[in-house]
Amino acid sequence: MFVDYTKVTVKSGRGGDGAVAFRKEKHVPKGGPAGGHGGDGGDVFIKADPSLWTLQDVKYRKKYEAENGENGAGNKRAGKDGESVTINVPIGTIVKEQKSKQILADISKEGQKEKIAKGGEGGLGNSAFATSTNRAPREAESGEPGETKQLIFELKIPSDVGLVGLPNAGKSTLISKLSNAKPKVADYPFTTLVPHPGIVKYGEYKSFLLADVPGLIENAHRGKGLGDRFLRHLERAQVLVYLIESIDETPEETYELLKNELYQHSEIFKTKPELVVFSKSDLVEEEDFDFEKEVTTISVSSVTGEGLDKFIDKVTDLLEE
Repeated sequence: MFVDYTKVTVKSGRGGDGAVAFRKEKHVPKGGPAGGHGGDGGDVFIKADPSLWTLQDVKYRKKYEAENGENGAGNKRAGKDGESVTINVPIGTIVKEQKSKQILADISKEGQKEKIAKGGEGGLGNSAFATSTNRAPREAESGEPGETKQLIFELKIPSDVGLVGLPNAGKSTLISKLSNAKPKVADYPFTTLVPHPGIVKYGEYKSFLLADVPGLIENAHRGKGLGDRFLRHLERAQVLVYLIESIDETPEETYELLKNELYQHSEIFKTKPELVVFSKSDLVEEEDFDFEKEVTTISVSSVTGEGLDKFIDKVTDLLEE
C-alpha cells in the first residue's frame, strides 16, 4: 500500500531526578553530599531510509516514545540516559507540527538524520549544591520533562522529471516503456491511483528519475480527484513534462488547464523548465497537427517507439541546463 500522509504523536523522554544522599563510610560520621545526577531523557529522531518508498510503517504505529532517564543514586552515581527513538522514513518526507504547520524536518538526502523532539535534561544531585557555607545541602533538581508533539508526516517523491497530464493521456504507458516502473496500464481514466517513480537510463551509466502521478482534472489544486495530494509529488521535480494526446481537439486549452492547476497549487512550478509531449502520435498524421504555444514540443508513440529517444534527449538537455 502506498501511504504518503499520516499523523503521528512523538514523545521524548523525561530527565531523571537528581538524588539527595550523603557519604556513609566507616569512621566518617559526617560524610559530605553524594547524590548523583539524573540521566537525560531519550530524543526522537527522523532518519532517511533509501529502502523505503512509503509511510506505511509510520502510519500503522502512530505513536513513538523515547525512554525516560533514570534517577541519580548515592555515592554520586549518575542515572542512565534514556534510549532514543529513531523513525525511519523515505527520502522526500517532510515533518510538520499539526497546529502551526511549521516544518521541523525536510528529509531530502540519503543518511540524513534530524532531531524532532529533545529529551529532558537530568536533574542535578545534591553533590552539585555544596558550598563553603552549606556543606550538607538537602536539595536536588527534578529532571526536565520531555516534549510531546503532534506531527504530520508528508511524503513528496523526489524526482528529476514529473509527468503531468489528464487522465488516460498515456503517462503510465510512457513510463513503463522508458523505465523500470510497472504501473497499471488500461484504456480507461484514473488507471493510476498512486505516484509511480521510474529510473530512465541513457548514455553510459547515466539516468534520471521520472515520476508519473495520477491524471489531473479541473480544480485538482482544490482537492478534486485528490489532485492536491498528487500535485505535491511534483514539487521536487526539476523538469515538468506536459503530456497531451495527439488526438486532443483542443490541445492549447488542455495545456493551459494543466499549467493553471500546477500554478494554483504552488508558485514553485512557475520556475521549472517544461516540455510538451504529444502522446499516441501513431493515431494522427503529423502534417495535420498544430500547436500555437511558445514552448518546446515533441511527439511520441509508446506503441511504435517513435520519438522516445528524442524525448530522452530533450529531457536530459533541460536537466543539464
